[in-house]
Amino acid sequence: MLPAYAELQFLSNFSFLKGASRPEELVARAAQLGYTALAIADECSLAGVVRAHVAAKEIGLKLLIGSQFVLSDPDGTPSFSLLVLAQNRNGYGNLSELITIARTRIAKGSYRLMPDDLAAPPAGYAHLRGLPDCLVVLLPQYGLPAESLSKPAQWLAAIFPGRAWIALTLLHRARDERHRSAVEQVAHAHGLPLVASGDVRMHVRSRKPLLDTVTAIGLGKPVACCGYQLTPNAEQHLRSRIRLANLYPPDTLAETLQIAQQCTFSLSQGR
Repeated sequence: MLPAYAELQFLSNFSFLKGASRPEELVARAAQLGYTALAIADECSLAGVVRAHVAAKEIGLKLLIGSQFVLSDPDGTPSFSLLVLAQNRNGYGNLSELITIARTRIAKGSYRLMPDDLAAPPAGYAHLRGLPDCLVVLLPQYGLPAESLSKPAQWLAAIFPGRAWIALTLLHRARDERHRSAVEQVAHAHGLPLVASGDVRMHVRSRKPLLDTVTAIGLGKPVACCGYQLTPNAEQHLRSRIRLANLYPPDTLAETLQIAQQCTFSLSQGR
């Protein structure tokens, strides 16, 4: 029997030069694969949610709304990445306000978000402390050792108690087992559940040439000169549930459904 699954992490073409499929393409493909739900989570943006909502409503697929962020240290050095999903209308408002803060404090086309924006925001934004009514997933950098993952995991568990997970992303890369071991070790040490994630950038694997092309544009290089800066394979697409079942522990697939059940917000609730 195929496991039920909800994909929680994808970047559409609204994440400029990072995603290679339109939101409606991703929604249609997820429905074809029999996914229970799909989360649109572009980087520090909600730009694609209307298209995704319309497509999901027509098909009858549950759509979760969220966003991904790379948090930075005060000097601008990237620290760690988070996925944030709105549970309800209040959570959607908090997420929207967080995106506005991150976008308006730096030049257009970029953003800056720091851990203290969530852990200890200034007085005017105190209501965003712990980002109420949102679920948060730590997105570990691939290949990072357990000792380097431990600090952000500890921070996550403290700031979002009962609303935090760690993503396990397996894409048939050379160090998948080492990565899985490190993520599992950190999750166990800090009492955080693991959840399967595909880090999706395209709805079908045949979009890999386009993904390589937009990546090369972002790097300012010809595709032939990008080397290891391109993804090593075409696994960052929406995969069949039987393939996911052969890759991920059953409990991490089931955890995607637990998250989806806790997210009830829909754009239909807006006026």
